[in-house]
Amino acid sequence: MIALRQVSLQRGTQALFEGADLTLHAGHKAGIVGPNGAGKSSLFGLLLGEFAPDRGELEISGGQRIAHMAQEVAALDRSILDYVLDGDRELRATEAALAAARARDEAHREAELHGAIEALDGYSAPARAAQLLVGLGFEQADLERPLSAFSGGWRMRVNLARTLFMPSDVLLLDEPTNHLDLDALLWLEQWLTRYPGTLLLISHDRDFLDAVCDHIVHFDCRDLVLYRGNYSTFERTRAEKLALQQAEAAKQQARKAEIERFVARFRAKATKARAAQSRLKMLERMGDIAVAHADSPFHFSIPAADKTSHPLLVLDEARLGYRDAAGHETVQLDDVRLALQPGQRIGLLGPNGAGKSTLIKSLTGELPLLAGRRVPGEHLAIGYFAQHQLEGLDLSATPFMHVQRLSPTAADLTIRSFLGGFGFQGDDAFADVGRFSGGEKARLALALVAWRQPNLLLLDEPTNHLDLEMREALTEALAGFEGTVIVVSHDRHLLRATVDEFWRVADHRVTPFDGDLEDYRAWLKTRLEGERREARADKAERQAESIAPKGDRKAARRAAAERREQLRPLKQQRDRAERAMEKVQAELGVVEDALADAALYTDANRKDELTEQLARQGELKSRLEDLEQAWLEAEEALESAERQA
Repeated sequence: MIALRQVSLQRGTQALFEGADLTLHAGHKAGIVGPNGAGKSSLFGLLLGEFAPDRGELEISGGQRIAHMAQEVAALDRSILDYVLDGDRELRATEAALAAARARDEAHREAELHGAIEALDGYSAPARAAQLLVGLGFEQADLERPLSAFSGGWRMRVNLARTLFMPSDVLLLDEPTNHLDLDALLWLEQWLTRYPGTLLLISHDRDFLDAVCDHIVHFDCRDLVLYRGNYSTFERTRAEKLALQQAEAAKQQARKAEIERFVARFRAKATKARAAQSRLKMLERMGDIAVAHADSPFHFSIPAADKTSHPLLVLDEARLGYRDAAGHETVQLDDVRLALQPGQRIGLLGPNGAGKSTLIKSLTGELPLLAGRRVPGEHLAIGYFAQHQLEGLDLSATPFMHVQRLSPTAADLTIRSFLGGFGFQGDDAFADVGRFSGGEKARLALALVAWRQPNLLLLDEPTNHLDLEMREALTEALAGFEGTVIVVSHDRHLLRATVDEFWRVADHRVTPFDGDLEDYRAWLKTRLEGERREARADKAERQAESIAPKGDRKAARRAAAERREQLRPLKQQRDRAERAMEKVQAELGVVEDALADAALYTDANRKDELTEQLARQGELKSRLEDLEQAWLEAEEALESAERQA
């Protein structure tokens, strides 16, 4: 148990919380939310013992092992697999003791230490560490490469794997998804739902919080308020509380009316495609979401250019990639044919490294094509946001100066009013950018994109460094943007609310994806499991052939086929569990769509329906957990049988 009793904490001159009470029981998975600077990371420092509360008491039940992901990783020459294994200090110490015992030829001590390693599950440790790294996007060939060979973002993934590998009862994760693509994020989501200990998670990804957390801790006016349920439940509950505050009522209704206008417009425009229908459902919910964020300091729009072209931009038989100084080509995407039309809203899906950012850069013209044609429309006006643009900001200038340089004749009041919507109010508009946090720089970069009034928005992970309030403001602004949007993001809430169609970037191709994000999750799972099955079958055949005499290769292949036949019942058991999981997930999706209907909570005549749907949701979630456990046991049994075969 973790308990804060009347705790007050001040950092510098800022009071973070005063007289706060909070109790989290073993096994709780709590999302920590609140504006940047509220004290979320300082709460972790308090739990880690880095500093003591100014007043009050902090109690953590004895014997709790706490794992925490550091925010910086040194560029070591140690292999990434060894670096992850180093996270289990007790195992490493026992292995060192075993090596010393062997050197001294102490047979009895060696036997004891082998038993200790077995008790620590140490003999499976390399396989478990490798599984974490592969799940987070690394290839098998990467595992022996040194940490220093990877960029900062990939080193953070290694650091996350090391944290997950540490034996722990309490896991503290501060923005673990910042350097992940959607595929790795989905994998992490599943891993955390199965984590048996207590989880405290700081994240600005609402879908991630919804999937993983069963409690939300909200930093609210220097207090810590605990809400039961996931982030969407917290939002509804908080919206109801705010609705009771009469001073906020007019503002809330204005925000709700604004979002409802978005819904009305896009309901008329949307096709019957599943992604468009998914977006309509999200837009309908945004009216209630707006109420929960009525006190946000961020409210802005992105005006589109007055003129447009049909089409806006064409790529014809394009080959995309990079050419080095020697003229050697690295092709990422081939035979790309697309014509962007006004009003299209596209989300790019695909594994990390498949070429999503390459496609965005090629569309901007920043990256020359290796072959083919790029044909811009006469009135094309591009707004491009990428993470490296933060590095291009003038650190000695102010937000006001950045905008003024783009439009020297703009009125001072117009610039200040515009910047206020992005949170740069009062003196903040005249502060040096060099003192800004990553989130503040990202806000300024977005402001500069919006100021240009584009008709084509190209956004590459625009939500990194943004807190939940700013993400919500950006989502609303994109929903109201009249131009064309192409976005790469691991924020599923933003994708659902802002795009009508998806393109899949994979296997060196860009192709339309006929489905929504849930369909993509299913496609990704099927693809990954197919690759694993093929890899296991290939490995079995190679092992059989390697030990067979050269003249008996046919017999070796026949023996491998017999082994596959022996494994068939286990595979069928696993596949049955998988199909049952998919069926229950689909039923759960129907129930959760019904529960997303705001009228269900406000109409007194529908209380029985609400009770029935909540009960059905609980039943399906319990059933899904049982099936996931059955699938996991079947998969482990299959892998064990394959190792023995």
